[in-house]
Amino acid sequence: MRILILGGSQFLGRAIASHACAAGHDVTCAARGLAGPIAAGARLIRIDRDVADGLAPLTGETFDAVVDVSRHPGQVRRAVAALKRPGVHWTFVSTISVYADNRIPGQRADTAPLREPVSMDIEHSTDAIYGGAKVACEQAVGDDAFICRAGLIAGPEDTTGRFAYWPARLARGGEVLAPGSPDDAVQFIDVRDLAQWIVHAAEVRLTGIYDGIGPLRTRGEFLVECAAALNASCTFTWVDRAFLEAHDVRRWAGPRSLPLWLPLPDFAGFMTRDPSPAREAGLNSRSVAVTARDTLEWLRTSNGPVVGLTAEDERDVLAAWHAHATAATGI
Repeated sequence: MRILILGGSQFLGRAIASHACAAGHDVTCAARGLAGPIAAGARLIRIDRDVADGLAPLTGETFDAVVDVSRHPGQVRRAVAALKRPGVHWTFVSTISVYADNRIPGQRADTAPLREPVSMDIEHSTDAIYGGAKVACEQAVGDDAFICRAGLIAGPEDTTGRFAYWPARLARGGEVLAPGSPDDAVQFIDVRDLAQWIVHAAEVRLTGIYDGIGPLRTRGEFLVECAAALNASCTFTWVDRAFLEAHDVRRWAGPRSLPLWLPLPDFAGFMTRDPSPAREAGLNSRSVAVTARDTLEWLRTSNGPVVGLTAEDERDVLAAWHAHATAATGI
């Protein structure tokens, strides 16, 4: 099968290309070629999706399947106009950030309400309009495609630190600052499992809208499984939302954050989506242990970034928490 990946030079796009090549497909990555190397076995065609004729280098090429991971409505509209043809299977990688309601657990892709799409004349997405921009991208693609609304994507080559923080932190051992409660839910998908499913969808010509997300597990289970996989000796000190926010510990990702943590009940539905439709459609998930070990190995061999609370910041917050607990009990 001839597969075109619009992108393919970093993280998910490169993982899709790598898996498709390994499966024996003829893979072309169309990108500027600036973000990083493409997968071994794929060919690169240089394009610039931000200009009107930026897809011209693809003229005369034919493909059986196209995969687009863009977040920018203008890029998606131009790709659909230039490349979407009858008989060509189309995958668009969207996001669970398209949903309007983050509070209700157990929502499904086929029934959950969506955010309002951004205006049709919007060219580029920003963090502020990310969800609405992806809705607009989905609408531009149409309902005869495979729409994969990815959740948090984990694994090697993820530079955001949203998952990688935890293997790196747990590998150091000792007392670990853990946010919220051990019963809070977490949900993510290994990039390699998502890539394999996307290639599978093209192979079987799957269409429809699915959440590309892994199984539910509690935060306590997640941390214990990761620590065990890394042979790390850890104790977990659970700290509530109010205290974390009062000490400027930030949510989800970025500097001074505890990644994979979102405040409850505001985001009780964000990482508790129903994974069964995707699983029934062929999405498999490897163990937390494998993802944790492989991510840590990538961090160490590539000197990848670790984003989140620094060791010093964590010690300071833990010290403040213990002092607070001592004052509260009078012991």
